[in-house]
Amino acid sequence: MGELLQFLITGLTIGSIYAIVALGFVTIYSVTKVINLAQGEFVMLGGMTMFTLLSLGLPYFIGFLLTIIIVVILGYLLELTIIRRARKADALSLIILTIGASIFIRGIASMVWGKNPVKIEPFMKNDPINIMGAAITPQSIWVMIILLICVTLLFFIMERTMIGKAFRACSANPMAARLMSISPAKMSSFSFVLSAALGAIAGLAIAPILFPAYDMGSMLGIKGFSATILGGLGSAPGAVIGGLILGLMESFGAGYISSGLKDAIVFGVILIILLIRPYGIMGEKNVGKGGL
Repeated sequence: MGELLQFLITGLTIGSIYAIVALGFVTIYSVTKVINLAQGEFVMLGGMTMFTLLSLGLPYFIGFLLTIIIVVILGYLLELTIIRRARKADALSLIILTIGASIFIRGIASMVWGKNPVKIEPFMKNDPINIMGAAITPQSIWVMIILLICVTLLFFIMERTMIGKAFRACSANPMAARLMSISPAKMSSFSFVLSAALGAIAGLAIAPILFPAYDMGSMLGIKGFSATILGGLGSAPGAVIGGLILGLMESFGAGYISSGLKDAIVFGVILIILLIRPYGIMGEKNVGKGGL
């Protein structure tokens, strides 16, 4: 029972991070129809920036807020300098541009922080809590709490604010949104800002558990995108469900079968699910590229 609970908590912790990363993919895709494969680098920048700010002696809370602000600015600049200028390009070209941005950010990060992992202190005292034979760290609980907070805030922004309504209008019909004096370009910037904030928060949450390094964003981006596809491209609830399923499959696969085969197991199951339901668990049957 203790082993089962341990794998469950580990899976939910990892899955929560994948879910937050997946929400970043969905946020950008909803408005721009761009698949931002640099999303994982926002996660990496969150952890590495926090390390630098704490090294300068800033209080933890101040460093937390400044990290989000810095990564948000970088996300906005990515949209302004690359995506907006190429918004008339086809979907494949835009994907290649985001891959190029990812490689560029990773290269700069390796020069700034080096190639060795860094250590960041947890949010609070991180002594394990023993529950029914399973050791649960407070930081793991914080990761799941942060996912709940992110989902709640996103729901509130999208459903209860004017900017959320404008965002959904641009997602549904950019041309009609223009006729209603809503700027799809501004909503595109907002989507990248929101996505960068989600990436930074994911990086801050996972940094005390996984030692951040310049290349950590690559695999997190792949897993987050896989969660997006599994849940359904364009579906925020699907992104959360996909991320949690991915984390649980990874944890139980590593625990009960083989840690070396965990990724093969995860992606094998994803392929089977997508063969049965090609548009994902909660995705739309027809997903096409829209214009800004």
